[in-house]
Amino acid sequence: MSRVELGIGLPTSGRNASPETIAQVAEGAERIGLGSVWTFDRLLRPTVPIAMGGAGGPVMDPPEAFGTVYDPLETLTYVAARTSRIRLGTSVLDALFQNPVVLARRIATLDRLSGGRLLAGLGQGWMSQEFEAAGVPLSRRGAGFGEHIQAMQAVWGPDPVRYEGRFYRIPESEIGPKPVRQGGPAVLVGCVAPAAVERAARLGTGLSLVIFDWDMLRDTIARFRRTAEEAGHDPAALPVVVQVNGDVTDKPLDERAPLTGSPEQVAGDLAALDELDVRHVLWMSDIEPAERLRLMERLRALA
Repeated sequence: MSRVELGIGLPTSGRNASPETIAQVAEGAERIGLGSVWTFDRLLRPTVPIAMGGAGGPVMDPPEAFGTVYDPLETLTYVAARTSRIRLGTSVLDALFQNPVVLARRIATLDRLSGGRLLAGLGQGWMSQEFEAAGVPLSRRGAGFGEHIQAMQAVWGPDPVRYEGRFYRIPESEIGPKPVRQGGPAVLVGCVAPAAVERAARLGTGLSLVIFDWDMLRDTIARFRRTAEEAGHDPAALPVVVQVNGDVTDKPLDERAPLTGSPEQVAGDLAALDELDVRHVLWMSDIEPAERLRLMERLRALA
């Protein structure tokens, strides 16, 4: 039996996103015994072609679904009220578009309202139009993102809170509510570039990765854990989450990416995640909600 918790993305984007479908998937996922449900962040859909994933990515028209994306934290607050056990994750929330005090309080509030069920996946963002709309320079990425996380961790720590950095400053204050877990909820940094992976490791956060191939996944996790240990952190205490941008399908696939294909094929792949000590895996998919739940129930029974 696999030790990896199985999760799915909520239908929060595109024309068919609605409170009804979000509740249907969240409640159904809890009913069939899945471990987590996930949201993602998108501020807007540019009307011009963009480099997907940032500079160097393929230039294309942005997906139509980017035009309507439910806010991740408000969505998970709604889901928290309709469920009781399932973990609630963001994969990922673009932290730099919000002030760290504001975002830390929003995250802590959701964590409290959900009874500590939050998995806070955070990213830097990559779309220049979103940075422009948020009034944040692209140069804030990198060191600024690391400082943003440190400022939020200060907010989640004991009062009085105080933070002095290059980009952010918090005057000595009392700031609440505090998250359920001392020190804050599990933070997962979404990244893939080696420098960003090493930065997350030095910060002592968890890691959120999109899987493209097994060798890249193994190398990235090894780099992350080696750097974390060198920085004085216990790698075993830092969770790793793997995101699959693909589908669990009804029938087997002859050619397939990792963790895609029939429930039987995917169940076989989960052993590789066990060997890597990955804690959670989630699927982002556009399959119709009822069909997704049926296939995930089959997979859970096998796994």
